[in-house]
Order: sequence, then C-alpha cells, then structure tokens
Amino acid sequence: MRICLPDFASPNTVNGVAFPDLNGKCIVVIGGTTGLGLSAARAFVLHGARVVVVGRNPASVASARQALGASALALAADAVDPATAPRAIELAVREFGGFHGLYHVAGGSGRKLGDGPLHELTDEGWRATLDLNLTSLVWSNRAAVRRFLEQGSGGSILNMGSVLGWSPSPRHFATHAYAAAKAAVVGFTKSIAASYAARNIRCNVLAPALIETPMSERATRDEAIQRFMKTKQPLDGGRIGQPADLDAAAVYFLSDASRFTTGQVLAVDGGWCVSEGQCESSSIQ
Repeated sequence: MRICLPDFASPNTVNGVAFPDLNGKCIVVIGGTTGLGLSAARAFVLHGARVVVVGRNPASVASARQALGASALALAADAVDPATAPRAIELAVREFGGFHGLYHVAGGSGRKLGDGPLHELTDEGWRATLDLNLTSLVWSNRAAVRRFLEQGSGGSILNMGSVLGWSPSPRHFATHAYAAAKAAVVGFTKSIAASYAARNIRCNVLAPALIETPMSERATRDEAIQRFMKTKQPLDGGRIGQPADLDAAAVYFLSDASRFTTGQVLAVDGGWCVSEGQCESSSIQ
C-alpha cells in the first residue's frame, strides 16, 4: 500500500483528519512582537490566520506590525495588566470577526529583577518573576476562556513553558523563581484543560530549552554555555535553538489538527530532557 503524506505547508485533510491549517482562524499572541512570539505569528499568518500580537515595547510593536502585514494587528500593552488580554481579544473580534486561539508567550528571565539561586533570591525578585511568567498567563487564559464560553465555540490555548520547570540545570541556569513559575504553568494548564475539555476548550504547553531570543542573550554570548549546549542539546549538531524550531508545533496546537489533544506538554528542546550535559571540570566548584 502506498501512503502519501501531505506537505506540512499545504492545507490537507486525509481520512477526515485535518492537517495543520489556520485558514479562517483569528489568534491572539501575548508577547508576539519579538522572539518566539513573533516567529510564531509569522507562521500563523503563513498558514492562513489573522493575528493580533501584543508587546510592551512600542518600537517592537511597530516593527512587528510592519513585518506581519495586513493580516495582523499589533497592540502596545503590558501582559501583567489584567486588562491587556481582554483588549487584544476584543480587537481581534472587532477587526477580524472572531477569536479562535490564544498563544501566551510573554514572560522572561527574572535575573535582573532579583531572581537567582534561592539563597540570593530577593522578595521583589520572587514577586516580579512570578507576575511576569505566571500571573500574566493566568490573566490571558482567563480572558480567553471567558470569551470561548461566551461564544460557545470552544477554542485553543497554548502556553509557553520551559524545560527548567522540571528538568533543572543548576550550573548555568539557577533561577529558582523562574523554574517555579514554569512548573506552575504546567500544573495550571493541565488543571484548566481538565475543567474545560467538555466545552471543547483545549489547553496545552510548549516547553523549549535554550532558544536564541532577546531573553537568552546572556547565555548565547557565554562560550562555556555554548560548549555545554553541545552535549545538553545534542540534536542537529548540538546547538542553541532558533525561534522557528517551535513554529510547526505552535501551528499544530492552534489548528484543528489538535482537536483531540489537550492537557499536554511538548518539550521542543534539542534533546535537553534526555541528555546529561557535560560541564567543564574547571568550572565545578
């Protein structure tokens, strides 16, 4: 028997199963003006979606608006503000006629905020890091669920996690508030996935390892970390990931191809979670 597999970039249905296709979808990306979020927004547009991207930096918002073209709108707002996600969703409904999916990417390292090893973690660092990575996500998910319930339509929520939420790497990545927040993202997502599955609201997590983004600038410039990545992320020659490495998975979760998938965590990590990673002996204290 000869089986023909479809090209991923082309919309297809085989035996009643939809392959990734976002035609007709309106998606909100919180944290969608740089890095992982912007890369995903481009992929969403390529696959037929219209998107609303949200970012804090006005310059990045303007740049994203230009890069994404007529199929996108960009909003300058802070994800930690509980009013931001409702505004973005309302914008999608008003300008594009619907709301079908949320991708929450906003977050980041709390290292400059006071996060770090537990004995160095400040009170403010703990609060700020959790607000940035967890509270903002709860607000956006709440807004999405409320809209989906109001519409009676179901929909898809994809949350950004991190392998550090369950696979620590203390030599180079000891930021304990960040790890706690990303672990909580998994628990929170699974909990709401269970609660709203009967309403056809799907909730899943993408968990990357080290990806080259503005957040990871410290790590990507550190030669010792780059050498460590050769053994910690050994896939594809042992490298730091690129934002585009997550795009296909994001398209899948926001498309009807994932209509039977909820409460799942997908690590796109170059092998991080199954590799020891070799630290240089000279760096061991």
